[in-house]
Amino acid sequence: MIEFKNISKTFQKKHTTVHALNNVSFTVNQGDIFGVIGYSGAGKSTLVRLVNQLEQQTSGDIYVDDHHLNTYSQTALRKVKKDIGMIFQHFNLLNSKTVFKNVAMPLILSQVNASEIKKRVDEMLKFVGLEGKAQQYPSELSGGQKQRVAIARALVTNPKILLCDEATSALDPATTDAILDLLKKTNETFGVTILVITHEMSVIQKICNRVAVMEQGAVIELDSVKNVFSHPKTPTAKRFVSTVINTEPSQYVLNQVATHENAKVYQLFIEHHQVSQTIINDIIRHFNVEINIIHAFMTEIQADTVGYLWLQIIGDSAQQQAVQDYFMAQKIQYEELKTIC
Repeated sequence: MIEFKNISKTFQKKHTTVHALNNVSFTVNQGDIFGVIGYSGAGKSTLVRLVNQLEQQTSGDIYVDDHHLNTYSQTALRKVKKDIGMIFQHFNLLNSKTVFKNVAMPLILSQVNASEIKKRVDEMLKFVGLEGKAQQYPSELSGGQKQRVAIARALVTNPKILLCDEATSALDPATTDAILDLLKKTNETFGVTILVITHEMSVIQKICNRVAVMEQGAVIELDSVKNVFSHPKTPTAKRFVSTVINTEPSQYVLNQVATHENAKVYQLFIEHHQVSQTIINDIIRHFNVEINIIHAFMTEIQADTVGYLWLQIIGDSAQQQAVQDYFMAQKIQYEELKTIC
């Protein structure tokens, strides 16, 4: 659906060449809600603007729905861009126009007839929950309502792709959740592929199925959201995950390593089907060890309950090996904590 192949983007800033993107390659599949996360200056917003050619790459190839954008004329690009909607952090509404006119604007510019415009705008306002707001102006709306108008405007042309550039960054937490629910509903109802640009891991957690972590213009980690949460590989990904799940053991947890000669402390990553199992009872019953639950943290990712569990297990070396074999047999990801900070 969207393919980036060896994309680089440079620009001149005074006498310095800035590398905004450096050899970026990944694919967003049809129907994905794909997240791109990074800190300020990572290159994520530059990347998304290449999809609808608001900016052009310095080198590399971009394919959108099998269209090779590099080879297209401006006329051909306009046709492709009709299948791409975009929403922004600050809504980009026309303050002098009503909600109806804002949503209708892409259709008006495409010279769609008036009856079809009314039909489509009414459908979209109903979909985003703004029935009865058609004749109001942006100044009369809350931030969340303004973003709903922007979403309706982006969807009114029946796009195949929706680009979201920090779409919830200007919103409070409750409104952010409501907008994210609406984006998920958009994906499920219309099958729209959504590319989400954000610096908030909670956004990735709530709606995305895959994620690319960016740093200094490069993709440093690319995987399913669940895999990044369970096993972040880079320091940057670990920092993002820690804003949602505290994966770093506390001093108290680490101190338990030294409390008993035969004690080991394990950090387990567990998923919903494992949560429902009697893991602790199984270990006690089968391996005759003593277990202390030190700490636990649970959350939801893609409607699945996941989390971390820290256990102190007291037993001899053979018993400890048997417990580790059990973890592996049950496909429970674990790490033995051996150091004290």
